Amino acid sequence: MIRQKQIIPSLLVVTALFLNFSNRTISETNNTDSIIVDGLKRSWLIHIPLSYNINKSVPLLIALHGGGGTGRNMETLTSGGFDRIANIKGFVVVYPDGIEKYWNDGRSIEETRYWVQRKNIDDVGFISALIDHLVNKMNIDPKRVYVTGMSNGAIMSYRLACALSGKIAAIAPVAGNIPQNLLLSCSPSRPVSVLAINGVNDPLVPFEGGDVSGPYGLKKLGKVLSALESIKFWAKNNECLETPVITYEPDMKPQDGTRVRKEAYTNGKNNSEVILYVIEGGGHTWPGGYQYLGEKIVGKTSRDINADEVIWDFFEKHSLQ
Repeated sequence: MIRQKQIIPSLLVVTALFLNFSNRTISETNNTDSIIVDGLKRSWLIHIPLSYNINKSVPLLIALHGGGGTGRNMETLTSGGFDRIANIKGFVVVYPDGIEKYWNDGRSIEETRYWVQRKNIDDVGFISALIDHLVNKMNIDPKRVYVTGMSNGAIMSYRLACALSGKIAAIAPVAGNIPQNLLLSCSPSRPVSVLAINGVNDPLVPFEGGDVSGPYGLKKLGKVLSALESIKFWAKNNECLETPVITYEPDMKPQDGTRVRKEAYTNGKNNSEVILYVIEGGGHTWPGGYQYLGEKIVGKTSRDINADEVIWDFFEKHSLQ
């Protein structure tokens, strides 16, 4: 049995402080399920669209919570947007739970001291087994499996793209960059399309790279590449054009204090592409989502784009080749 330990406020927490808002959960009708992986019970929340038919294969979206959170918290952070889009577009959404509320995202034990890293929990193996389980149980289309995540979940998304490129068509990390030490072991077998969303004023995962920190910079939690370096790694891997197409999204909500710049690396191998949404003035937040902590702690939430819609629009264009 896994012993529950006290969680210290730290990054991607935003933790006991942050993602503990289960009373705000959008959908109380979603079901929970689990499988055993490496002797551990691994659980998730699942949203099945109203149009679901076992005789028709459907896409799968896996949404990974931030550190200190749960799958249900991730549904709340996104304001239930993926569930609503799934009902329209006909895909399954799964919100997995990390062991003790964290993901083993590729940073080292020395950097984070998270229990999942001290015990080297195989979260890559869990997500791989989860995909296989749902492909077999629910007739998920194996060519249309996608992963998004927030913070610790965003960093985990990058790790999954490195390790499971044969199973994941595209990822969309939000407020997370590639850990510096992950590059040593990242060797994807095929192109993976990437859409990243990063706030320039993120106080926890620095846009320019360097030390990840807890709220108020109280604890250092490992080094990451910059948002641009993370994107360029994938643009190079996918053999995209070196020069991005840069545009600005309409300033729909001038009062939110943000502007959204889109940098698109196109024409990649197997129709892949890599896109960075730079949230000028944005913080460690989910655009269009729930402002889970005050701006003094995590920064501003942009209302110029809805991350749920932007991410699904991107995913819908990509499949395994």
